[in-house]
Amino acid sequence: MAETTSPRPTAASILSAVRDNTTSTVALVEAALERAERLADLNAFILLNREGALAAARKIDAARAAGETLPPLAGLPIVVKDNINTDDMPTTSGTPALQHARPKQNAPTVQKLLDAGAIIIGKTNMHELAFGITSTNTAPFAGPVRNPYDKRVIPGGSSGGTSAAVAADIVTCGLGTDTGGSTRIPAALCGIVGMRPSVGNGGADRRYHDTNAVVPISRTRDTIGPMGRTVADVALLDAVITGSEVATAIPLKGKRFGLPTILWDGLDREVAAIMQAACARLKEAGAELIEVAMPKLLELDELVSFSIALHEPHQDIPAYLEASGITDVTLADIASNTASADVKGIFEVIMTDQMGGAYQDAMNTHRPALQELYQNTFREHRLDALLFPTCIAPAPAIDEARGSGDMSINGGAPIPTFAGIIRNTSPGSNAGLPGLSLHAGMTADGLPVGIEIDGPVGSDRTLLGLGLSMEAVLGTAPAPKI
Repeated sequence: MAETTSPRPTAASILSAVRDNTTSTVALVEAALERAERLADLNAFILLNREGALAAARKIDAARAAGETLPPLAGLPIVVKDNINTDDMPTTSGTPALQHARPKQNAPTVQKLLDAGAIIIGKTNMHELAFGITSTNTAPFAGPVRNPYDKRVIPGGSSGGTSAAVAADIVTCGLGTDTGGSTRIPAALCGIVGMRPSVGNGGADRRYHDTNAVVPISRTRDTIGPMGRTVADVALLDAVITGSEVATAIPLKGKRFGLPTILWDGLDREVAAIMQAACARLKEAGAELIEVAMPKLLELDELVSFSIALHEPHQDIPAYLEASGITDVTLADIASNTASADVKGIFEVIMTDQMGGAYQDAMNTHRPALQELYQNTFREHRLDALLFPTCIAPAPAIDEARGSGDMSINGGAPIPTFAGIIRNTSPGSNAGLPGLSLHAGMTADGLPVGIEIDGPVGSDRTLLGLGLSMEAVLGTAPAPKI
């Protein structure tokens, strides 16, 4: 007789159980906390919120027993990346100088989820100060986050703790942040779904509004983003955060997906094979796949990325500290106490603040050119979205000494892990586009591979609708054997 397994939980299944009174919220939260403690070797958490989460759970159970109408996320355990402000827990950003920092109020995005009844079971681990894509953090209270599918490899970053907690079925969903790929990269490498909402040029085209509520890298590029085991989990969080209707599936038949040839070059062989198989299935479902040339895409991206990311922290971190009421820590304190070798080197550059001219060129010339390249590509090819591998290779091994070491593609010469893993996610980030990474398949060694769709600014719900249909075709990742 074939072995059967219970279906993996989703946000919808948990919320149904709460509403139908088939489980107590306290039981759900206790189970999540116990699983987090049992899987502590993943280093997914910096802090577990046991007392606060159980107190919130008891309130929801009491409200249900009294016959009160429950809010839409009542009883849903979630996690929050530890660079996002919470007023009842420290917001450390995984760095020693902020280990005990307590912001004076929740980030607006967090507050919306709490108002809807979600319960934060803990703050998740991350690449220190979000300046990396491995989540190999050497701060004494953090440690390297490990991938639930293979604890010897990275989970991606910088939102590695959230992705590990979701992939390990501790929770079904939570929040990360994304500057250059930090929700989508860990989603791809851990077999879950990660969304980067529209940022555009800020203001009305920024989908999530959390100014000075996240320990920053860049006001131009940063955004909170939802992460979940399925696209439906992510769509649910996004709807609550934005006050919009939950996205529904958009049929793939006749939808036009552009494949930027430059983002399909140089792939790991297994990733290439998985992506080719995924494309074949999407074609069978009626999607139209069109190769598109995007000259100078990576060149423009390089001119934008570090010019912004190494200049804006000099202003944005002090502004964050002041707005959050953190008066006993300075930018210099953060820089001098940084624990991870790779991040310490970055902050040595930030503190010299020598990017002024390059920053002005990036903001006035190169970023507008990058945005125009995307706009022209979408328009000229009548595209609904761009489609490409989220990462060019599966998760590489953890390098605890360097934090973000080297990797090899198909046995070739070593390349910096940061540059290799972020290559495909960075350009859309710098242009302010929305992006969604979902599961595409598994390597022979059992590591997940992700596929990403990017759309024009403001097309977030369309991406979620397309993602729902893509997931129905491509499937979701199997549970890790932990």
